[in-house]
Amino acid sequence: MSESPRSIAETDPALPSGADQERFAGYGVMGLPFTSGHYLAFRHFAASSVGPGYESVWHRDPAGEWVIYSSVSPAMSCARYYGSALADARVTNIAVTWLGPYSLTVEIPDVLDWSIELGRSAATAAMTGLGGVMPAALWRSPAVLSMMSRVAGPALGVGRVRLSGAAPNGQWFRTNPKMLWTVEDSAARLDGVDIGPPGPLAEQTKLGDFWLPQRGMFAVGQAYFEQYDAARHTPAGSGS
Repeated sequence: MSESPRSIAETDPALPSGADQERFAGYGVMGLPFTSGHYLAFRHFAASSVGPGYESVWHRDPAGEWVIYSSVSPAMSCARYYGSALADARVTNIAVTWLGPYSLTVEIPDVLDWSIELGRSAATAAMTGLGGVMPAALWRSPAVLSMMSRVAGPALGVGRVRLSGAAPNGQWFRTNPKMLWTVEDSAARLDGVDIGPPGPLAEQTKLGDFWLPQRGMFAVGQAYFEQYDAARHTPAGSGS
């Protein structure tokens, strides 16, 4: 595939169909661990069925506490599904800037300055090729997603993977990462302090059934969640 992550990311995605579920389309770093115990992830969902498109940054500190920063309110962003597992959910400006076909920065004013260099491996190229030809019906199949999860973990070297399951607030989720690249290099300053080199955590972390990868992965794709039901699901926002 000759297209770069930047060329694909800068094309506005269509909102997936499925009026009986909450839907998102876009790209982001699924997760990136640091040897210091910090963990970062970000999402740029240009298309959303629950509100305007948005950016979010997920941060886990070495003590294991999560904060999600988002450019829109928690009720319209990732905290809608993960809020009960967070120490805080904060609304702020987030800037995602592409510097080249494979390089970008993610910035939160006075909080985070994060640079990311992407690359491709044989495994990500193979999975991207599969994602491009797999029919939509298979992406909706729990059995197919379970099989893909079991294969993806060892193939990509990311530890455990679950492409479907339950989010901390109680909704089911289904993720369809249709294009993948590796994070080849990255540096981040949090509150003005360098958080050190990327590297796997001593123990893989997760939020609900969603396992965060043990090496940096960048994905373009879609995410689906169960429609919010106040009688069964935890409200969006902070869990503390």
